[in-house]
Parts: sequence; structure tokens; C-alpha cells
Amino acid sequence: MIRIPPQRGGWLEVVCGPMFSGKSEELIRRLRRAEIAGQRVVIFKPRIDDRYDAADVVSHAGARMRAIPISSVAELLARAEGYDVVGIDEVQFFEPAIVPAALSLADRGARVVAAGLDQDFRRLPFGPVPELLAHAELVDKLQAVCHRCGGTATTTQRLIGGRPAPYSGETVLVGAAETYEARCRDCHEPGEDAVAPAEAA
Repeated sequence: MIRIPPQRGGWLEVVCGPMFSGKSEELIRRLRRAEIAGQRVVIFKPRIDDRYDAADVVSHAGARMRAIPISSVAELLARAEGYDVVGIDEVQFFEPAIVPAALSLADRGARVVAAGLDQDFRRLPFGPVPELLAHAELVDKLQAVCHRCGGTATTTQRLIGGRPAPYSGETVLVGAAETYEARCRDCHEPGEDAVAPAEAA
């Protein structure tokens, strides 16, 4: 397969996939290459994402890049002025307005690279990502390694207290640790109804 990015004007790229598939690392790699090419680069992340660092975008493998944490799409648009390349990490957490914002930036000549989960832990389309995928000139769906069988993982399994999280969004056990795993289609387990602490004792 030969991929030729647009030679002039702006465009939208989307990097998606489950957790642990290298989305943030790929976003950082693309933006670093743009910096080496002398382009003006900026990367944004939702302010609520402070897992590894409050300001930097950090991959699970430890790659990092200075980012601007933002609380709204309006703030992103205001602060993206004058940049050639605009990166957006964890794009699934932004409000639906991120779609017209990304398209507006591309229409103004910016290369927009958005990275995020395309499915939630229920294997349903996640936030604005499906619409971004429909509009993107370039799309890469990355895969992870299944934590269960070692196969190709395309989904994210949410676990609470070591058990699949219920699809209702309720917790299985109050105070139980929440973790995530990459899973293949066969190893992904649907969550059961929530269990009250007294019942689980």
C-alpha cells in the first residue's frame, strides 16, 4: 500500500486503537519529525488527563512531549493560531465540537494529528472519534498485544477488582482498584451487573 499525504494545504490524520497500542507514542513521533523539518508544532491534551504528567503527553513506553493542557475546544482553537502542525492527544475525551474545530484548522492550512481510543471498554464507538475517522484524510488503527492470549488486541478491557467492569458504569466493589488491559475479540469479556459490597463479602 502506498500512502501519499496531501502536498499542500491542511489535512486531518487520526491515530486510533485500544489502550497500550502506542497511539501517544505515534503522535509524538509524527510531531517530532515535523519539528525536525522546521515546522511550528503544538500538542494539546485534555486537562483531565493527568495519569503520567499534568502537562506532558506521555506514552506507556515513556516517550514524552511538552503539551498544553486545555479544558475546552474553544481554548484549543484560540491557542492553535499560527502553528503548522496541531497534535491532539486523548481526543475521545473532548466534546463533539472537536470535530468542526479540527476541520476548521485543516481548512486553514494546518496538519491536524488526533490520537485516541476509537472504542470504549464496552466496544462501542467512543466520543467524537468515529466522526473524526470519517473526515480524516489519513487513518491508522493500531493494535496492541492481548494481555490474555498474546494475540492481536483491538479492544480495551476495564477491570474493577480484577473483574470485568459492568456495562452499566457502576462499580463492582467500592474501593476496588480499577485497571485496564488490551484484549483481542475472543478474550474480551462483557461486564456483569454490579455487586454490592455486602453481597461480595
